[in-house]
Amino acid sequence: MHRPQHRTVRIALAALLVAAPATVAAAGAAQAAPAAAVVQVKAVGLDDPHKKDIAMQLVSSAENSSLDWKAQYKYIEDIKDGRGYTAGIIGFCSGTGDMLDLVEHYTDLKPGNILAKYLPALRKVNGTESHSGLGSAFVKDWATAAKDSVFLQAQNDERDRVYFNPAVNQAKADGLRALGQFAYYDAIVMHGGGFDAAGFGTIRKNALKKAKSPAQGGDEATYLKAFLDARKAAMKLEEAHSDTSRVDTEQLVFLNAKNFDLNPPLKWKVYGDSYAINS
Repeated sequence: MHRPQHRTVRIALAALLVAAPATVAAAGAAQAAPAAAVVQVKAVGLDDPHKKDIAMQLVSSAENSSLDWKAQYKYIEDIKDGRGYTAGIIGFCSGTGDMLDLVEHYTDLKPGNILAKYLPALRKVNGTESHSGLGSAFVKDWATAAKDSVFLQAQNDERDRVYFNPAVNQAKADGLRALGQFAYYDAIVMHGGGFDAAGFGTIRKNALKKAKSPAQGGDEATYLKAFLDARKAAMKLEEAHSDTSRVDTEQLVFLNAKNFDLNPPLKWKVYGDSYAINS
């Protein structure tokens, strides 16, 4: 199986903007009815449990070459990208601080857990690719920890705190529906939320130079195309991210189909592999 070669520094957005989910109207009437009945349908955001599961499957197809994202809690390896170990459902890295945050949170929830003894080593290697104080024992204990429901919850909590919630909240504030919310989430997962050359903040700023967001009165499709173009430019700044198929043959496929609500059935490719979510 292809194991993509990416994960980068992860920084939560400094400030979160909150906006109510968009609503769409759908008109319908039974044949022979004397008057048309208009039904208001509330758009479902990415934070809907089913849509969130779809988002996790989409990310996992790119990050793990599998739709089974729940199998990734136990995943850990050095993918030789200069960030030390990459692990768990969202690619927490020993070299970028988010793995340290995760183990600290796990230890807050469950003092004395099997990974707590590695906290000094994780603090020491933060910002480097070093395995010093970790190694095979840490890899083995990570897999053991993944059998603990508290550790799974800790991974979920940190995914939401650092990546998912900031992405969805900002996308809602920009007037984007589920597809746009996913585009933001996937970008933060790969690039982090900051304003470095390839960070999410910079990608969004560059998109807003080209098109107005829906919240600013712009067209949603036009803005999302500008955002995805800016995302691809950011990906190409780093060799490990230079394959842009997760945009070209995934997100742009949904955008071209005008599937703004990210409704199944969904069919896409990543790195040449085909995937589908039918319901």
